[in-house]
Amino acid sequence: MKKKVKKSDVDDDMLPEYDFSKMRMVGRGIYAERFRSGTNLVLLDHDVREAFPDDQTINETLRVIAKVAKQQAKRAPKPARAGKSSSRIRRKTA
Repeated sequence: MKKKVKKSDVDDDMLPEYDFSKMRMVGRGIYAERFRSGTNLVLLDHDVREAFPDDQTINETLRVIAKVAKQQAKRAPKPARAGKSSSRIRRKTA
């Protein structure tokens, strides 16, 4: 069985200059949303890190790849819509 601790025993260890009643209580993780919105951490494998010695090199390379990917997406032929034929069928009228 656990021994119950009296509240007076815990308070005896605190010095009088520590007055926590004046402290403002804040929620847990108050900066979590701000941190997630401005930070994107990526862990690189060792061999990749050797190829890119610093953050600037990695960012420049990723920008070039993103630019090429956008250009390729613009050049790619658009797929035909399902259910519609690309050629028209003429019907003979009687």
